[in-house]
Amino acid sequence: MTGLVIVGHGTRSAAGVDQFAALVERVRRRGDIADVEGGFIELSRPPLTDAVGALVARGHRALVALPLVLTAAGHGKGDIPAAMGREQQRHPGLTYRYGRPLGPHPLLHTALEERIDAALADADRAGTFVALIGRGSTDPDANAEVAKVARLLWEGRGYAGVEPGFISLAQPSVPQVLDRLRRLGARRIVVAPYFLFAGVLPDRIVAQSAEFAAAHPDLDVRVAEVIGDCAALADLVLERHAEALGGDIRMNCDTCAYRVSMPGFADKVGRPQRPHDHPDDPVGHHHHHGHDHDHEHDGSVAVVGGGPGPDDLITVRAQALLDAADVVVVDRLAPQGLLAGLRPDVLVIDAAKVPRGPSMAQDAINAALVSHARAGRRVVRLKGGDPYVFGRGHEEVLACRAAGVPVTVVPGVSSALAAPALAGVPVTHRGVAHDVTVVSGHLPPGHPDSLVDWAALARARGTVVLLMAVDTIAKIAAVLIEHGRAPETPVLAVQDAGLPGQRSVSVRLDEIGAVAAREGIGPPAVFVLGPVAAFATTGPSA
Repeated sequence: MTGLVIVGHGTRSAAGVDQFAALVERVRRRGDIADVEGGFIELSRPPLTDAVGALVARGHRALVALPLVLTAAGHGKGDIPAAMGREQQRHPGLTYRYGRPLGPHPLLHTALEERIDAALADADRAGTFVALIGRGSTDPDANAEVAKVARLLWEGRGYAGVEPGFISLAQPSVPQVLDRLRRLGARRIVVAPYFLFAGVLPDRIVAQSAEFAAAHPDLDVRVAEVIGDCAALADLVLERHAEALGGDIRMNCDTCAYRVSMPGFADKVGRPQRPHDHPDDPVGHHHHHGHDHDHEHDGSVAVVGGGPGPDDLITVRAQALLDAADVVVVDRLAPQGLLAGLRPDVLVIDAAKVPRGPSMAQDAINAALVSHARAGRRVVRLKGGDPYVFGRGHEEVLACRAAGVPVTVVPGVSSALAAPALAGVPVTHRGVAHDVTVVSGHLPPGHPDSLVDWAALARARGTVVLLMAVDTIAKIAAVLIEHGRAPETPVLAVQDAGLPGQRSVSVRLDEIGAVAAREGIGPPAVFVLGPVAAFATTGPSA
C-alpha cells in the first residue's frame, strides 16, 4: 500500500498552519487513500521528517509526495524533492512518486470564482475588474502560470477584466496592478489572492489593497479570501495523487528557467536547488537571487548560537539551518551531538577554540566562511552559547559583509544565564537582585588590555556572572574584596552546565580561588557571584 505525504512549504501564520492541517484531515476522512500525513519543509510544525517518519513507522516503504503548491516554482521543482531526498537518506529503501503542482486547474479557477463572488456580494460581474495576485518568483515560468490563470479566470465568467500581479519578486506589484486597472476605467476591483492558505504574504496583500483604496476613495476595492481548506481542494489533491500513482508526473517546464535558458535567467539552468526561505517570510536566513547576482554570491553564512551544551537547547531556527547546511564550521563548545544529525555530505570544519590551546586562527575562520559561501554553499558557523556574548561572532559577520557575502545571526541561549538556571540559580530575583552583569574573566584584573572596571563591579549589589574565568577567579575575587565587595558574598561555580557531568560548588567569595583549584573546576565553567548564588541546588537540576 502506498501512503500519501502532503508537503507544504511552511508559514509563520498559525491560521495558515491550521488550514493546512484541516485539509490533510479532510483528505484523510475521504477514505480514498489508506494512509495520509502532512508536513512542512520549514517554518512550521509538523516537519516533513515527522510526517514521513510516521508513515514509515506504519510499514510504508513507498509513498506519494504531493507538493501543496499552486505553481511549479523553486519550492516544487527543487526544495521539496531535496527534502524528500534527505528523508530517503534517513530511511534506506524508501521510494516515492512525486506529484504535480496543483495549478492551473479548473477546480482552482472555480474556487477563485466563488471567493470573488463572495466579495462581490450582489454587485454585478460586468462592472468588476479582478486583480489576481500571486506570490511572485525568480522563475519566469511560475510567473507566467499566474498570468495564464488570470486569463483562464476571465474566460467565460463575464468580468470586465482580470489582470495578474504579484506580492513579491515580480512585477506588477499590488499597487501597480491596481493603478493599471484604475487607468483602464475600473470603478470596482476585487483583489483575489492566488494563495492556498492564510499567511504573511496574503496579509500583506490585504494591507496594500487597503492602503491603495484609502488613497483613491473613488474606487471600490474589495479583497477576496484565499482558497483555503475546501472540498474542491481535497478533490484536486486526490486527482494529483491518482496521477502520481499512474506515473503521470508532467510539469509545465517548457519555459522553466531551471531547465532551459530564459532571457535574464541563464544563471539558473541546471543549478541544484536547496530548501530556502522566501525573502518576505520573517526568517531571513537565506534569499532567492535574481539575474542581477553573480553566481559566486549564491551562498550564504549564518552565525549560529548553539546554546550552552545540551543538543536540545538549540533554537528551532538554528536547527533548521543546520539541517540545510552544506558546510558547518564548529567550535569545541558548540553542542557536539548536533554534528551526528548532519547529512553525510556536509563538510564539517573543526575550529577547535580550545582555551589557551590549539585553535584555528580567526582570520582563517573568516576566510573559510567567505570562500565556501562564494562557492555557492550554505555555511553555518556553529558556536557555543550566543555568538554575540564573548563569541567573536560580530567579527565574522563584519568579514562576511566586507566580502559581499549574505550573512545573518541566529541568537543562542547563553551559558551566562543558562548555567546558573540549570544549577537552580536565577540571576535576578525580586527583592534580592535587580541587575546582572556578565563579565569576561579572560584577562585578569590589572591587565593592560582589560576593559573591565573591577572597582565599579565591587561596589555593585546585584549579580555578577563571570565567563572564561577559571584561571583568573582567584585574582578577580581578591580585587573585588579589595574594592569593597563583602568576603562572605556567595559564589557558585557551575561546570559542564546541562551535560551529564554537570557539577557545582558553592562557597564564599574569599574562598572561591582556593576551592576551585582544589576541586579541579575546569572549562567550560561559569561563576555566579551575589546573593542569588545562595539559591543554588546541590547538583544538576532535574
